[in-house]
Amino acid sequence: MTQHPDAHTDEPRAARLADLNGEIVGCRTCPRLVAWRERVAREKRAAYRDDDYWGAPVPSFGDPEAPVLIVGLAPAAHGANRTGRMFTGDRSGEWLFRALHRAGFASQPVAESRDDGLALRDVWLTASVHCAPPDNTPTPEERRACRGYLEREMAILLPGLRVVVALGGFAWNQVYRTAGALGIGVPRPRPRFGHGAEAPLGIPDGRRVMLVASYHVSPHNTFTGRLTAAMLDEILLALPRPAGEGS
Repeated sequence: MTQHPDAHTDEPRAARLADLNGEIVGCRTCPRLVAWRERVAREKRAAYRDDDYWGAPVPSFGDPEAPVLIVGLAPAAHGANRTGRMFTGDRSGEWLFRALHRAGFASQPVAESRDDGLALRDVWLTASVHCAPPDNTPTPEERRACRGYLEREMAILLPGLRVVVALGGFAWNQVYRTAGALGIGVPRPRPRFGHGAEAPLGIPDGRRVMLVASYHVSPHNTFTGRLTAAMLDEILLALPRPAGEGS
């Protein structure tokens, strides 16, 4: 297999991820997404009329040495598109960060802004698409355009990666395609998405990275009870434990 250029280099992982985040923030590849995210940032929601919206692609966030990668769908128009940090400032993020804090991966259960002091340990948090899409639905072309960023991100994290958590079926499929593009062995046929589903990803060095599925932490899922706190805790508590949290 030809190694991805981001997979092995002497440059520290944190520096490579920071460089990649810089490219993500400056991206203007998808005209529809650029127009929408900037329109939302101008018009705002009444509750946030005094906020200075981010209105740009949202960078990834977390521990550069993380053994766990969590992949969501896309920034919420008045959540991460407003605050500039993944899952920050909306109900989905409230659920996710409370659960990450319960499991020992987040320094606090609250995520309100980029400067609120929140830190993640042993987890890197990203999205399948980095711009807020209209109706929370990116087009197939927009998905493909952003997949290259996830491919590079996974290549950088791969030497220390042990688990990838896909929040929702969209992320499950996006990770599956990305793994294939990186030459990582994937089960055929593709396992059906469902909460708690697993798919072993075969790494060329002989390790196995597990892809784990969770229902997305969207308000629709959490309000209806399709995803409960106990269900999310079950997924997160089975992950490799943060340093100092036991086995």
